[in-house]
Amino acid sequence: MNVLVTGAYGRCGTAIIDHLDGRSDYEFTYLNRSDRASDHRYGQFDTHVADITEYEAIRPAFDGQDAVVHLAAYPYIDGDWADVFEPNVVGMYNVLEAARDAGVESFVFGSTNHVQGMYEETLAPELYRPDFPLKIDQNDPVRPDSFYAATKSFGEDLGRYYSESVGTPARFYALRICTVLPYTHDTPYGQAEQRVADGDLTRDSQEYRRLVTRTKAMWHSRRDFAHLVDCCLQDDDVSYGIFNGVSDNDRRWFSIRHARRRLGYQPMDNGEAYDHPGNNH
Repeated sequence: MNVLVTGAYGRCGTAIIDHLDGRSDYEFTYLNRSDRASDHRYGQFDTHVADITEYEAIRPAFDGQDAVVHLAAYPYIDGDWADVFEPNVVGMYNVLEAARDAGVESFVFGSTNHVQGMYEETLAPELYRPDFPLKIDQNDPVRPDSFYAATKSFGEDLGRYYSESVGTPARFYALRICTVLPYTHDTPYGQAEQRVADGDLTRDSQEYRRLVTRTKAMWHSRRDFAHLVDCCLQDDDVSYGIFNGVSDNDRRWFSIRHARRRLGYQPMDNGEAYDHPGNNH
């Protein structure tokens, strides 16, 4: 299967490289708006260098592809409309239109948990308890917490239009991704430890403990994220589906029942297994 990954050198794209590249059933092409130096961890891969806001620049990368994993975007919840509009609205349209024009059958979209982020805004920190009685699934109302989240909700809707009305791509998978971390910090302690290294937090602070508690709920380990993408790429049944991207954490408030049943998702990791900063996957 030929697979194009956009935004290939971000956290999620590199998780795909680390865990799926080299498998005999995939031939990956990577699209990114910049390349990496030859001595970089990800510098040995051929890259189609282009910005998703420029349709003619990205269009050739879609020829001959069976699937697209679309991860390129402006990814920050504090961005204003000017930040998100071009990459997340125009860019989303460009990538779907290029996939349609090239006859790509399957489209995996990197959406976000922030599409339903207002649940956390209104219920935290009690929400972080493992016994909190809430599991959000794909049928619960969309409640975006930012312009960024609203554009991802738009991307889900646009994907539905292409799969159900246009007909190509024929299969669309929206992954509401939770917390995927860099390979150097791939544990529930990763975000907090990075802030300690940056001098922003101390390990004995209340903020450190709260961040670790939240990440234990939201963590999507890199191998579990890559596995979920693999499940989508191997599927030939779903025409349009929304799936939560999170590991099997005791504290999670996003349900993975739908991903288990429809895709065969079987996450290996649970944030509760970590009680101190540990080894990365």
